[in-house]
Amino acid sequence: QVQLVESGGGLVQAGGSLRLTCAASGRIFSSSFMGWFRQAPGAERDFVAGIRWGVGNTYYADSVKGRFTVSRDTAKNTMYLYMSSLKPEDTAVYYCGVDQLVAGSRYNYWGQGTQVTVSS
Repeated sequence: QVQLVESGGGLVQAGGSLRLTCAASGRIFSSSFMGWFRQAPGAERDFVAGIRWGVGNTYYADSVKGRFTVSRDTAKNTMYLYMSSLKPEDTAVYYCGVDQLVAGSRYNYWGQGTQVTVSS
């Protein structure tokens, strides 16, 4: 069982920056994939950025490449999302999620989300 808790959201002006934190309790395996997703009102939840827990390979949606950076601290079981040059269209609830394959079964866990609002 894994529990995820996001923090760091808030209100920021366009062009500003924020750092989101996702703290995980429970074991995160090196093969796991942890990611940030966001959901704006009336829209689907979209992938933003992710990281392969063990090797640290990172992946980004085209809309955030060059502006967002995902990282993790394996010792702290924590993933981060540094967001810069924020735009009003980045406004959404940001969720962290983890995908794990354990003993042949796939498990997905989600946090409760943190609101990011970018004003123009």
